[in-house]
Amino acid sequence: MAITKIKPIRGTVNKAIAYIIDPKKTDDELLVSSFGCAASDTAAQEFEWTRNLAAQRGMQIPKVIARHLIQSFDIGEVSPEKAHEIGKQFADEWLKGKYEYVIATHIDKGHCHNHIIFNAVNFVDYHSYRSNKRTYRELRQLSDEICKEHGLSVIPPSQNKGMDYKEYTEAKRGTSWKQKLRQTIDRLVITAKDWDEFLKLMQEAGYEIKPGKYISFRAEGQERFTRAKTIGENYTEERLKERIAGRNPRKQRMQTERKGISLIIDIQNSIKAQESKGYAHWAKIHNLQEAARTINYLTENGLLRYADLEAKVEDIRSSYERTGKELITVEARLREVQPLIKNISNYHRLKPVYEAYQCAKDKAAFRSSHEAELVIFEAARSTLLAIQGDAKLPSLKSLRAEQEQLTQEQQRLYEERANFKRQAKQIDTIRANVISYLNLSPEQEMQKAKDAQRE
Repeated sequence: MAITKIKPIRGTVNKAIAYIIDPKKTDDELLVSSFGCAASDTAAQEFEWTRNLAAQRGMQIPKVIARHLIQSFDIGEVSPEKAHEIGKQFADEWLKGKYEYVIATHIDKGHCHNHIIFNAVNFVDYHSYRSNKRTYRELRQLSDEICKEHGLSVIPPSQNKGMDYKEYTEAKRGTSWKQKLRQTIDRLVITAKDWDEFLKLMQEAGYEIKPGKYISFRAEGQERFTRAKTIGENYTEERLKERIAGRNPRKQRMQTERKGISLIIDIQNSIKAQESKGYAHWAKIHNLQEAARTINYLTENGLLRYADLEAKVEDIRSSYERTGKELITVEARLREVQPLIKNISNYHRLKPVYEAYQCAKDKAAFRSSHEAELVIFEAARSTLLAIQGDAKLPSLKSLRAEQEQLTQEQQRLYEERANFKRQAKQIDTIRANVISYLNLSPEQEMQKAKDAQRE
């Protein structure tokens, strides 16, 4: 399980990097890595150089000069080396090989946690990183997927939205006041006939109630009141009243209607809905529509036998996995090519400055006035020596052509993979419907699948 946070850096990148690579926190910097820059020591200057190049190209430079990404793991769930490996994979996949970054894994606290500082401007097309609610959701989702891949637990996407690391671990151990309040409300909101009865039941459960603009509850032994709205958007006074009345919020109904899906009854919030004639009528119509949709799909795709359906399912899944593997290969090569282009460009662009420095009579004065250029040149030179050795540097023209080809292939695979994902979701629904309509037990389903393989 990993908790993720992202913070803007508007001040000094040097100080932020110095903090995360502290030898006392990183096992003498054994748990420090970087990408797109020669070393963590030169990263801040290389970040700035990239931003300056972006400004020279007329790009708008953001006030946020870097981003600080934190990925925290549960106590004892992962070793420092494994945490560092996961953090690098996370940074590589999220930043797509376009942004310089420094990653450090801290081991000075009870749990391992990664600090990733990356430039606010990328060195490929000099665009700025966009941070908003959507990108943060996608970032958390990627972190969860990588954690699952490595056999770690994840926070379920539920009412735990907004929990910090301490609160989540307390909830996991059953020691969180908020978690206990959430569980009590979920239990009582179903049985209460109205708001007054709900409040009475909460009091009988041992909670003191403080009304006001935001209703608050305090359990026996709890020091302070907890505002209900702080434990999730499903626990505001307005939402609780809606749940007691068996209604979904208007916003959810509008979203449901826009998607063209029949009314979805929240059974947890309204047991009464299951017993009503309206619900039975809705279920009948919904099932008929699903049956028609299933038959149309099977007919249009020529899936007239169960074996054909199983073959289609396997074909879509294998295609989805294949595009994933191809995408990994393409992006791995992009992560090699893009920094190489950056370093060769910097090497050629700044070589005249370095040669002038070599010929200068007062080297100290020259270096003082051209410190940034010389540091970037020396970093590029040392990186290229480590990669190429004494071999001739590849031409920028050929590398940029390869980069363009890889980028196009990457985009094609994204689109193809997204299409297979939609198809997989659709055919999984169809398959589930078929199993339901045929009234197959799990054993019969397994036998059907075996028969399909033999056919």
